[in-house]
Order: sequence, then structure tokens, then C-alpha cells
Amino acid sequence: MEKQWEVASHPKVWHPKSIEEAWTLKQTLCADGVFVAGGTLLRTQWENGIAPFPAHLINVSGIRACHELSFSPEVLILGSGMPLQYARENERIKRHLPLLTEALRSVAAPAVRRLATIGGNIASRLGDALPALLVYDADLIWYDGAKERREKLSDWLRLSESAKPPEARLLIRVELPLGHPPLADGETRAGEQAFQPEISVYTKVGRREGFTPSVVTIALLGRVSASGHIERLHVAAGGGQTVPLRLEAVERACRGEKLDRRLAEEVYAQVLEEFQPCGDRFASADYRKRTAANLIAAELWRACKAHDEERE
Repeated sequence: MEKQWEVASHPKVWHPKSIEEAWTLKQTLCADGVFVAGGTLLRTQWENGIAPFPAHLINVSGIRACHELSFSPEVLILGSGMPLQYARENERIKRHLPLLTEALRSVAAPAVRRLATIGGNIASRLGDALPALLVYDADLIWYDGAKERREKLSDWLRLSESAKPPEARLLIRVELPLGHPPLADGETRAGEQAFQPEISVYTKVGRREGFTPSVVTIALLGRVSASGHIERLHVAAGGGQTVPLRLEAVERACRGEKLDRRLAEEVYAQVLEEFQPCGDRFASADYRKRTAANLIAAELWRACKAHDEERE
């Protein structure tokens, strides 16, 4: 124990300047080396004894490619090393991905958000940003030592639940599709607005108002036709130690259906069947399940009333 503590107290920190250099270090150091950027999640795990403190830290925060923020008519790109607070305050992200902005607002305290990164929130598999990223249909771009690999966030979260050890790879960036070409910072053009879906919701329920772990986190993003039928709906839920996932059965049940009270009631029952959260000493699995079902059904009912009021 004393020898382990001695190693843990004096880790060697490496500062690679490129993704390839970081990868080479990891292959050389193997289990003794850990990728780190802000380090807020890892620090919590080390202090609580959940993970061993490594002998080597590979600090990827200085890699320029991991700090990318760019827009095109089709996609928004977020570097994995981007601090959460920067992403939260960016006006273009606020305009085009408001659910992500709202999700980041609920993550820890501002001082933590200035260090914590998008990549770290994702890598935890429990981050509060994940439900928002899921409904935006995010892609993860990894480096595997030879090339970049693209993977749906929803697929990675689902597969990472298995007992198979995760592959060694480095998250470079996150790509999110956009509804239409974004405006440049500070630019306005007559008649052009950010994509505005009829259903756009992010809600985090915790044990207190702020700076609290989530009990349940949900996100919804959808389009409704002029006749009040759901054209597209993405639904995600997580919270606590539950890995957030898309509720695909709920989405299928809603597709093409009339947005009304009957559908909200059916969705409530569908969420109870599909969402399988983890319970703990603070909230049982059943409580989390019913809370998620109530939140999702209530938001659909609220969207229904808003749609009816607009048509009157």
C-alpha cells in the first residue's frame, strides 16, 4: 500500500503536442498511463478509490486538434478538449444547439466547468450532457493509432455497457448535424433563424436545485407537422449511475402519430417498459423510471397544447 501511494503521489505528466504523439505514449506506458485533460472526473474517482492513481498522466489539453470549434452548413464540430464553460457560453452553440447549452448549465459549478471537458463528460458514460448529445444524433470521432473512426454516440454507449473491455482509442471530436446553415457570430440576415423544432426539451431532476448529481435526466427533440402529427422525435433518458440511452421504442411508437393526450398516455406506459434505470440509496429504480415517464409524457402534452394554441 505504501509503495502504491508513493507512486500515486508523484505521477509523471507528459505533454504531447499531437494526437499521434499522445497515442505513442499510451502504447508505451500501457495501463500505467492515462489520458487526461481537465481531470475533474478522474480526480473524483481517484479520491473515492474507484480507480487507481496512475504513475503517468498523458495531458492531451495542449493538442490543438482537440480544441476545434467549427461550423458548416451540415455539421457543428466540438473538440473533445473543449471546456464545458466555453461551450456553454458560445453564442453559436446557444443559437443552434440550445439543449446542449442547457445541459452544460446543470453540470457542477462554474469553476469545475472551466476545467472539465466535453470529452471527459462523454467518457464518463454518465455525463449530464449525454442526453442532449444523444437527441442531436452526435457522432464520435476516435483515433485508433492508424486512422480516424466514426461511431454513433448512441452505439458507443450501448456497446460500452457490455462486459468486453473497451478498445484503446482517443476521442478527438464530436460532430453534430445542423438543421440549416448557421450564422456567423454577431451576424443577422433577414428571414433566417436558427432551426427551431416544435419539441425541444432538456430536464435534469436532482436532489436539490443546483450543483447536484442527477436523479433523472431527459431530452426530447422533435418535429410536428401542421396537422399535429409527429414527423420525427428523438428521446433520451439517463441519470445517476444509469448510462443514458435513446428510447428507440418510444420514438417508433410516436412516429407519424397524432400529438394528443392519448399519445402522451401511451408514451408514459412505453417509457415504463423501456427505460431500465439503476437504483441507489438516494432513489430507487422504480422512482427514477416513473419520474422519467412523467417528465416525458408531460412534455409531449405541453407540446400538444402549444401546437393547438398556435393554430387557433
